[in-house]
Amino acid sequence: MNLAEALDIHAGARPDHAAIIAGGTTIDYAGLARLVTSVAGRLTASGIQRGDVVGVCLRDSPDHLVANYALARMGAVILPMDWRWTEPEKSTVASHFGARLIIALPEQGPIGDIPLTTLDALPDSVVESAVERPVEGEDLPLLLSLSSGTTGRPKGPCVTHRQMLRRFWTHWINLGLNSTDRYVSATPLYFGGGRTFAMSILFSGGTVVLFPPPFDANALAAELERVSATSTFLVPTQLRKLLEAGDEHKAAVRKLRLLISSGAPLDPEERSAIAATLNGNFVEYYASTEGGGISLATPETRLRSPNSVGRPVFGVEVQCVSHTHEPLPPGAVGQLRYRGPGVASGYFGEADGGESPFRDGWFYPGDLASLDEGGHVELRGRRKDVIIRGGVNIYPAEIEQVLRGHESVAEAAVTGAPSAKLGETVAAFIVVRRPVNADTLRAWCSARLAPYKVPEQFVFLEELPRNSAGKIVKAALRVA
Repeated sequence: MNLAEALDIHAGARPDHAAIIAGGTTIDYAGLARLVTSVAGRLTASGIQRGDVVGVCLRDSPDHLVANYALARMGAVILPMDWRWTEPEKSTVASHFGARLIIALPEQGPIGDIPLTTLDALPDSVVESAVERPVEGEDLPLLLSLSSGTTGRPKGPCVTHRQMLRRFWTHWINLGLNSTDRYVSATPLYFGGGRTFAMSILFSGGTVVLFPPPFDANALAAELERVSATSTFLVPTQLRKLLEAGDEHKAAVRKLRLLISSGAPLDPEERSAIAATLNGNFVEYYASTEGGGISLATPETRLRSPNSVGRPVFGVEVQCVSHTHEPLPPGAVGQLRYRGPGVASGYFGEADGGESPFRDGWFYPGDLASLDEGGHVELRGRRKDVIIRGGVNIYPAEIEQVLRGHESVAEAAVTGAPSAKLGETVAAFIVVRRPVNADTLRAWCSARLAPYKVPEQFVFLEELPRNSAGKIVKAALRVA
């Protein structure tokens, strides 16, 4: 199978239906299919073959979606690259994965010794075999779904067309996305969630409305209204900005059939506020780059388990296990693992080692969690973020939730700080919305947490360090 076949089907069945809207530009399905087919033929004429890795280093534009589907059509492997990375970051990622070519912006300078092209600069001639019909094959590779950030050695599982299709299934079965949607894409197309939702909508025959960063809550509301949007996906930092927007800007959000949050967990209070003031059809989609959707929190699951990220999505099995990989009873905190038809088989070009998160058919995303008897997943933090203070495990997510509950705190991140006596102590990094001091926050935490969980150090910042996907980079937080 090949995902690009869907574009040919839509071009025949509903050629004038809007596929992509970008500002004042609209591309219908007949036009999109022609563009994708032409680019696939021209890439083949330039020497790219089935199985070659090709970097896509573009802004959030129609060209980005055309490039992704053109590479899919010809059986090449998409290597997502953030155009905002530094040149060394781009070179490291492209070289590590053996990119044959990088589709880049016209102003892009050299990236190592890897050839660059723009879509406009591709040969005018085409290879007819790439135009006639999409390449097919069993377990045809589609893309290298890179983990967030570029720190350390790049990691990227190779997701096949079939595995991506099964991820699309959860969008249809669990989220109800379909050919009638006018979906506003407000997160980077380089980012796993933004890319997958946009490609899923196009596969389904819906309309993708591009609303590229930087994010502005008022501008988003205006765009939702302008295009009569039905759905959008936002990360928690964007939703928090919407919560602080005026009521007149929230009206457009309330009209959405579906508001999706993913990328990082929300606090229970935030979930309630979003559902009450932004959209009653708000859902929280817990997923990973390597394996796609894991669980979904809906209005129903929030009534049953308000602290959870919902129940497993269709076809996915979730367990919490001990350090020896034995399943734990309901309520016990352990390593979360899951398996399903959309989960990648392993990292590209690497044999599984003892520390691989892929083990015996399961994927371990690195989260600590518990499962209740109803199957609700409650996240307890990242395994690597656990603070061990005097031999006691402390989960930062719990402390961060308490801190964000203070009216003066806009954002909070908690990490361990070295301690000669205890091994580690608790440090809190705070972004405030109004003045507050450390003593006040310490007292706030003391009334709500056990003494050993109360931060000993508070560091006030203008903003928390984030990667291009909007996730907090805790490795960049340090206590002086």
